[in-house]
Order: sequence, then C-alpha cells, then structure tokens
Amino acid sequence: MHPLTFADQELTNLRGKGLWRPLRVLESPQGPRIRIGGDDLLNMSSNDYLGLANDPEMRDAAQAAVDAFGAGAGAVRTIAGTMEIHEALEREIAEWKGVEATLVLQSGFAANLGAVASLVGRDDVILSDELNHASIIDACRLSRATVRRFAHSDADSLRAELRQCEGYPRKLVVTDGVFSMDGDIAPLPDLVEAAEEFGAMVMVDDAHGSGVLGRGGRGTVDHFGLKGRVHVQMGTLSKAIGSMGGYLAGSQTLRDYLIHHARPFLFSTSHPPAVVGATRAAIAILSREPQRVDRLWENARYFKAGLADLGLNMGRSETPITPVIVGEAETAHALSDKLRTLGIFVQSVAYPTVARDAARVRVMVSAAHSRDDLDQAIGAFARAATDLGLN
Repeated sequence: MHPLTFADQELTNLRGKGLWRPLRVLESPQGPRIRIGGDDLLNMSSNDYLGLANDPEMRDAAQAAVDAFGAGAGAVRTIAGTMEIHEALEREIAEWKGVEATLVLQSGFAANLGAVASLVGRDDVILSDELNHASIIDACRLSRATVRRFAHSDADSLRAELRQCEGYPRKLVVTDGVFSMDGDIAPLPDLVEAAEEFGAMVMVDDAHGSGVLGRGGRGTVDHFGLKGRVHVQMGTLSKAIGSMGGYLAGSQTLRDYLIHHARPFLFSTSHPPAVVGATRAAIAILSREPQRVDRLWENARYFKAGLADLGLNMGRSETPITPVIVGEAETAHALSDKLRTLGIFVQSVAYPTVARDAARVRVMVSAAHSRDDLDQAIGAFARAATDLGLN
C-alpha cells in the first residue's frame, strides 16, 4: 500500500460529502473587486480591512526597499538577517501601539507559537478560551504546559479554573481579542481583572483587532483602555495592515526574552525587504489616516443593517466580521456558490473550522467598499436567501 493511500481515501470521503473545496486563485491584485476564473467579482472574503493590500504608497515603498536592501534577507535575525529596516519597523509599530517594544515574526501563527511556548513550559498552566484560534491551540500543545479551557468569554469560568491552579509556578491567560469566525469581542477588562486576582500573565491574540479596534486601529487593549495590564499583545501585519507577518508587543524585557527563546524567531529567515518596506508604509498611513478605520465601521454598520432587514442570522458579531449562519455545510456551500453566480465572492466555512451545525458564509467588509458595492452585496444576499429558502 502506498504511504499516502490514507490521504486519497480522505479526499474521496470529502468529495462524497460535498466538503471538498478547491483553492480560489486570484488573477488580479487584492482589492474590493477581484478576478477569479475569468470572472470579475465583488470581493467580500478578504481580511484586507482597510484596503491597503494594493495601496500605491505601499507598492512604492516595497520597490524602494528592494532597491536599497535587495530581494531577500539572507539569514535568521540572530545571525545576519537583521537589517536596519527590520528594527525601524519594530520601533514604528511600538510607537503606534503605545508599548515599549515589539518583535516581528513571519506570521501571526508563528508569533503565537513563539510567545506561548517561550513563556510557559511543562510545569506551568495555560488558561485558554474554548473558541481560541487554531494557532493558539497549537501553541498550547507545543508548550507542553497543562491546558485548562474556560467557557467562551466567561470571566467567572476563568476564575473557577484559576482557583484550581495554585500549584503552578506560571499561569498564562490567553484569548483572542476578536474571534475570527463569529466576530465577537472578548470581554477583556473582566478577563484581565480575573487574571490579576490570581497573579496570571495575560496574552491577547489581536489579529482581527489590529487596524480595526481602538484609536486609529491600535487594537483591543487600546479599545478597552487597558494599557500596561496586558503583558503580551499579538498582532498581525497580514490583515488590516495589508502586508505579511505578525508581531509581539509589550515591554522591552519581553522583546529581549523572546529574541533568545522564541523558536520561530530563532530558526526562520527574516522578512524580505519588500515586505518590511510595505509594512512601514502601512503603519505610516494608519498613523496619519485614522479615518480609514472610521470608514470601515461605517460600512460594517450599513451592511449588517441590510442583512438584518433580510432576517439573516449573523450570530453574535460585533465587528466587521459578518457570519451568515445557515447550519449545514451543504447549505453554506450552496449559498457561496449562488452568490458567486450573482457576482459576489464569499467563501463558505464548515466543520471543523466551526461547529457541525454552524456552517456559514463569512463576509468581510472593507473600508475600500463603496456604498454601491454594499448595496450590490445586500441585493445578492436577498436573492440567494430567497432562492435557497433561508428567510
């Protein structure tokens, strides 16, 4: 038997259940309108919250960085891969976030792996929200610490778990700031207060809060006014920032410690100059144009009001992440396919990413969408919902 026979069998099983979904290949730059398979579509699935991914200023900055520093970094940061532009970017993110220091890693996933596995070990305990992102779950496994899950966004459940953790030398409470599938916001003040009662560290995965919540998009910690009370903030550079990578923000001590302990940082080549240049431009744009964040929220409120009028189920979303929950995977895929025929690109999401009975299409509103774009999308949802009997 061929060693990969099991993979063929699993793929056949997925196809039989209607769960096989091919990659969608873009033939255009990222933006509010894209081209896939020769079709021009309104893009309602991208994490490009602020419309920065194809911004001319970022493209120019990427080219300038290549001209000055070349195509690749050539080494890991701790050997010969730290260029002056890497450290400049980290200083600029720190200033924007209002923290002492930051450390940039190759992705948000890598940042979570590096932070969690560095801060706790086999003798310690992690308190993790039951709906945390997969990267946090994997980071917890890698750390070899004991993991105790608390009920989603429930500070009383967190306290109950913390009471059982007196014997552990280090305790780490970790939560998403904004939950990526449902679009709800963690009750961070209550969670921080509970952690402080028991002397636990707090880490927030702010992948979907960076560039979205807080003053000028500074994130969930800023949104709640918790400066200095959250020990580790993870943010992404590949969503609202429109580039690639992740960062860990906090104290200078945290940065120095992670440089010596975070394995994804120690053993991965650093960002190529083009990515660093584009990211620096994005941070500069955000700092001087906070109105982009305001426009994002205006669009989100308008779009969600339109879907509410159609009687569609958006769950507990509080952010521009707008799930339209339909239940079965087959229904979610049918809705995605129907919207595609109507000129709207919205991806379906099913188990195991979400619960078996909570399949959905996950709509991502952008600051770059026009009012006409949003009206077109609402109209398409109205027709699709009627055709599929969803309202």
